[in-house]
Amino acid sequence: MKADTASMMRAAEVVRSAEVFVITAGAGMGVDSGLPDFRGNQGFWQAYPPYSRLGISFVECANPEHFDRDPAFGWGFYGHRTNLYRNTVPHEGFIIIKRWIEERSAPYFIVTSNVDGQFQKAGFEEGHLLEVHGSIHWLQCSSPCNEAIWPNNEVITVDEKTMRADHIPHCPSCGKVSRPNILMFGDWSWLPGRTHCQEAGFQDFLDEHSAKKMAVIEMGAGTAIPTIRATSERLGWKYPSATVIRINIREPEIERPHISLACGALDGLKGIDSLL
Repeated sequence: MKADTASMMRAAEVVRSAEVFVITAGAGMGVDSGLPDFRGNQGFWQAYPPYSRLGISFVECANPEHFDRDPAFGWGFYGHRTNLYRNTVPHEGFIIIKRWIEERSAPYFIVTSNVDGQFQKAGFEEGHLLEVHGSIHWLQCSSPCNEAIWPNNEVITVDEKTMRADHIPHCPSCGKVSRPNILMFGDWSWLPGRTHCQEAGFQDFLDEHSAKKMAVIEMGAGTAIPTIRATSERLGWKYPSATVIRINIREPEIERPHISLACGALDGLKGIDSLL
């Protein structure tokens, strides 16, 4: 799907005049890098055929109980994703956004529901990110026995026929199984400390820069888990200086004066860039 020219031109003008950027990104941001779309079981099963044969859904896989009951299964899923994200090269859209920011020497912050670490890999600074659901590149105790969060330096080989891990990481404090510091479904043991620090950093950023012309560029954020969409809309309605550019191939709707681009993240960013 291709966004209409008038909307693309309006979006380009918002970027051109922006003094500050907030980048909000959901799962659709990673699709152009070749990362799987977990929207619905069919998309999940297409990416992970072994789970299709077992009839296991994404929600069932992304359950913290596996780290207690069957850690080889839990780490089979998250170990495979860790390896996938480590090996993925961020698409050109990340570079385009980074160039826009650098050319204007503009303050920026990134808010994402993605746990893949692709923004850091593309060169965005750790201190300018809010990962609302945590990150696969950080670990915690599955109990948890304390509030510690540490880098995921584990090397995990996964049998892709069974999707079971051959190595189970353990907590250095108590020896129990460790898990990614990611907010999962039905999750009462996630440690939000790292994300809370990022949230405080984002609020400080808004307190300092909210009066400036703000381009809020939202990409690939759907309505199934609307955290990112709600963040963009909150900024767009709370701050008169902010304009939201919603880039979404399936659910692009947003009320004016904000801008809707019915296309994928990379196509939308390239389209805007071609007009600058």
